[in-house]
Amino acid sequence: MSEYMLETYNLGKVFKEEKVLKNINMHVRHGEVYGLLGLNGAGKSTLMKIICGIFRPSSGEIIFANHKWNRKDLHEIGSLIEGPAIYGNLTAYDNLKIFCLQADIPITEINPVLVRLNIANTGKKKVKNFSLGMKQRLGIAMALIKKPKLLVLDEPSNGLDPMGIQELRQLLNELKREGITIIISSHILSEIQLMSDTIGIIHNGTLKYEKENNHEENLEKLFFNITTNQKGGVLS
Repeated sequence: MSEYMLETYNLGKVFKEEKVLKNINMHVRHGEVYGLLGLNGAGKSTLMKIICGIFRPSSGEIIFANHKWNRKDLHEIGSLIEGPAIYGNLTAYDNLKIFCLQADIPITEINPVLVRLNIANTGKKKVKNFSLGMKQRLGIAMALIKKPKLLVLDEPSNGLDPMGIQELRQLLNELKREGITIIISSHILSEIQLMSDTIGIIHNGTLKYEKENNHEENLEKLFFNITTNQKGGVLS
């Protein structure tokens, strides 16, 4: 069995003749946290959307759990990309109930995930009245309720206060211990360095850097060098 939960081979995406992703070769190990970094517009969200089946690649392929990715694999991939798809006039519970009915997930899974994300006490409060951070937690709950093998989180710390960010870090550590593989993007470099086992850096649609996380390295300096001087490396 491969050591990787997910690999991409020369993955590319073209929008209206613009190459948004160029020959992405990504390697995500089983049970690790993979931190994905890049400037706005670098291609992070596009790559995540391809992994989650929202976009189709223009070229290349994805290997997921030792086989070529297909849409059936979406049952084992949970995601939060560009904010959760939620109904503002419903409660957190009812949002999850609709999601469960659509995905054929037992509704008995709802309360445990609400407790885990610290939003079980929201009761009859409508989601439109939630803070941004609470909406993010609900989005992560929707990603987790299917008990995925791979969790893809695009900027999950958006709207979270320092306590919320710490709780997110603790949650990801728990999920990692449970064997869930996680791909996470963030603009908070310090958080990515704390949480990640491997770091990938995308610049101008190309994966310029992919290596095991060196917690002693100055990630801010590394990121600056790669995104300005085009220096990088690949996982050996």
